[in-house]
Amino acid sequence: MCGIVGYVGHRDALDVVLGGLRRMEYRGYDSAGVAVLDGAGGLTVERKAGRLANLEGALDEVGRSRFAGRSGMGHTRWATHGPPVDRNSHPHRDAAERVAVVHNGIIENFAQLRAELEANGVELESDTDTETAAHLIARAYDKDPDTAGDLPASVRAVCRRLEGAFTLVVTHADHPDLIVAARRSSPLVVGVGEGETFVASDVAAFIEHTREAVELGQDQLVTITREGYEVSDFHGELAQGKPFTVDWDLSAAEKGGHEYFMLKEIEEQPEALANSLRGHFSGGRVVLDEQRISDQDLRDIDKVFVIACGSAYHSGLVAKYAIEHWCRLPVEVELASEFRYRDPVLDRDTLVVAVSQSGETMDTLEAVRHAREQKARVLAVCNTNGAQIPRESDAVLYTHAGPEIGVASTKAFLAQIAANYLVGLALAQARGTKYPDEVGREFAELEAMPKAVEQVLSTVGQVRELGARLADSKAVLFLGRHVGYPVALEGALKLKELAYMHAEGFAAGELKHGPIALIEKDLPVVVVMPSPRGRAVLHAKLVSNISEIQARGARTVVIAEEGDETVRPFADELIEVPAVSTLLQPLVSTVPLQVLAAEIARTRGYDVDKPRNLAKSVTVE
Repeated sequence: MCGIVGYVGHRDALDVVLGGLRRMEYRGYDSAGVAVLDGAGGLTVERKAGRLANLEGALDEVGRSRFAGRSGMGHTRWATHGPPVDRNSHPHRDAAERVAVVHNGIIENFAQLRAELEANGVELESDTDTETAAHLIARAYDKDPDTAGDLPASVRAVCRRLEGAFTLVVTHADHPDLIVAARRSSPLVVGVGEGETFVASDVAAFIEHTREAVELGQDQLVTITREGYEVSDFHGELAQGKPFTVDWDLSAAEKGGHEYFMLKEIEEQPEALANSLRGHFSGGRVVLDEQRISDQDLRDIDKVFVIACGSAYHSGLVAKYAIEHWCRLPVEVELASEFRYRDPVLDRDTLVVAVSQSGETMDTLEAVRHAREQKARVLAVCNTNGAQIPRESDAVLYTHAGPEIGVASTKAFLAQIAANYLVGLALAQARGTKYPDEVGREFAELEAMPKAVEQVLSTVGQVRELGARLADSKAVLFLGRHVGYPVALEGALKLKELAYMHAEGFAAGELKHGPIALIEKDLPVVVVMPSPRGRAVLHAKLVSNISEIQARGARTVVIAEEGDETVRPFADELIEVPAVSTLLQPLVSTVPLQVLAAEIARTRGYDVDKPRNLAKSVTVE
């Protein structure tokens, strides 16, 4: 949440910063702002509540020529402290308007710091925690004999006082060719170009200009100039960042002719699946990206927890079915936000699988830290190379879904499901619950899934037309059994996120235990059918459920395996998906629900890529 970009170099800073913000607006769009240093002691700031377009309109109104300079920074906000109005928008400045700060995260002790500033006669103009940092840095720079005139030292001194998770990017009018940035438990990456250097919360901000990046560690500060960068810790000791090369290009972050990013990302799912599986079966074995857990440690595991939030949590529910079936291990799936607060029973023989698209999700990160304190083994499933959760884990499996701009997860979700299957197979081979040839057969089935998803994408037109017809509905229910139940939950979440509709997912067997009271005439009910071959008993039970729903006048939308003629008489709307093995069915049955939610939202006039109140990466608890 919150998009940050900073730049020092030879280009027009405003153009670079605005370009970066456009590619990161998915991280927050409550407000946006920029600060540019003109090289002659001038620091010019503009900020505006609402979408980035509002800021660009304001810049046109005041005249962009006022923002000439080769150094600057920008911010898109997802509000935490204070409502999304102009005065709470970033950047924030000190009283003399010489220091400007943008910030991602939450400063947990800001009330105490604010009171201290006010007691010293400082008048704060905003409701934010960020503004306190601007005033504290200015005071350290102007008055503290240990840090006076030294911007990096001033920022370090203030960071040592801050509590919580934060990224700060700081400029000072006295230093037009220098930007200072610091991070604690919040994303920050450096981009290194020819005669120019960038900092950002996401590599998408600078991918147009360079693919060479540097990952920063916890409690580190970086000073960037056009010549390069220098990393230190919060006490001033020099440190080393970790260089890496971004393996996708600008076109991956653009719409590519699609109406909106989410539709593009839905259609990229076959490629995302293929990329996430590639290289993970070698020498007859499933291999992870980073593994600091021995096979003996895996054999000693007697319990698995999967921890995640949102869509990632639903991928974990699918993982439970696979891991328990393949490994004969008990698996609990926990919302990361609840995990550490209920005192879970963990020890060295517990494996915690942490699933996070960004690798920076604060609820999941804190759950990982709690698990490690209890000596549990932690395996991260993540889509972002070098993020905090992988760095703090014992093993890592990266999903190579590429950048996901739409806030509602699509291709990252399918890649997480596939990665969770790989985790299950890696456990099974280490524990000997599956022979090598069985592991190979399961992996071969996984490798066939991108083509199956391509086949599902041929139904996009049918599903979009259906979505347009369902857009006036007041509510939608989703039913599923076995692995279809997590799919139903995910379908309901997508509709809530995008169309702001009441939507609920239920285990179909629970229908008669209460939810059937919700069934009424013309209510759309989406049913995820199991295979009549792989789960014949459950299939028959769900056919009975659909019959009960139809008898009460509801409108049935059925997702069923091709050739399943027994369900056709009970389906007012039938969406067919390829026949695949039972455990892998979520990879095909989820896709129509993504398209359905997006089209209902579009028909209702909502921004599919930027649903209200949501941000892509939730880096605060």
